[in-house]
Amino acid sequence: MTPRSWLYVPGHRADRVAKALTAGADAVVVDLEDAVPPDQKAAARATAVRLAAEGHDNLWVRVNDPAGPWGSADVDALAGLGLAGLRIPRCEDPATVREVGTRAALPLQLLLESAAGLSRAADLATAHPLVAGLGLGEADLSADLRVAGDDGLAWARGWVVVAARAAGLPSPVQSVYTDVGDLDGLRASTERARATGFVGRSVVHPRQIPVVHDVFTPSAGEVAAAQAILDAAARAQERGEVAVLDANGRFVDPAVVRRARLVLDLHDPSAAQPGGTS
Repeated sequence: MTPRSWLYVPGHRADRVAKALTAGADAVVVDLEDAVPPDQKAAARATAVRLAAEGHDNLWVRVNDPAGPWGSADVDALAGLGLAGLRIPRCEDPATVREVGTRAALPLQLLLESAAGLSRAADLATAHPLVAGLGLGEADLSADLRVAGDDGLAWARGWVVVAARAAGLPSPVQSVYTDVGDLDGLRASTERARATGFVGRSVVHPRQIPVVHDVFTPSAGEVAAAQAILDAAARAQERGEVAVLDANGRFVDPAVVRRARLVLDLHDPSAAQPGGTS
């Protein structure tokens, strides 16, 4: 299933890690970077190694900047372990991504947090076969770009969607909404994210998970429409056709089918039949 929610949890807080694993998020991201004080980096890394050995589903780790000593040690400690993958912060140099991919032997989600990283998004997306996704670190990016307000990042969000999809990567995951108490604001922001090409969102508190799940879970009407599209496409394929008008007069071609499969994948990974998910 395509994860809708990605819950960050500080790696040095064993109590919070235990709660995060049962909080209902589709993916958990153990953070070794920003949320961890310098004197707790080793403890957080040890927690991530332990969790990898326990075999939790959809467990990711955000390492420290691999260009620095903490990040380099993180990559070495986690390389090849039982994780869904690593989130790599402050990505700017494709050569660094290639090195990390080779050393880690794990899927990589790249976080673009500077003008330099954003400008090289396309090169970073194709830097190594294990690059599994792109995303923005919006707080750092806003500071580096000197933009004021949420609207100042609209073009950057559009660009990261383009860079990811052009490289054949999944749709990017939206960055965190930092006002944990503002669930209405979270909903509005997440609805914009879905409408502009993002699939899923990082969260920093369990109370944000239900809102994100609600926005990224297709409605019953959307699911029924998507299934009808796949059924029409299947009938067309049986007749040797690749495009058809369905019973409601909607034009169905391969691009429409791909969108329908994404809807069903978000709803139920086994539902996108015939043809599976994309």
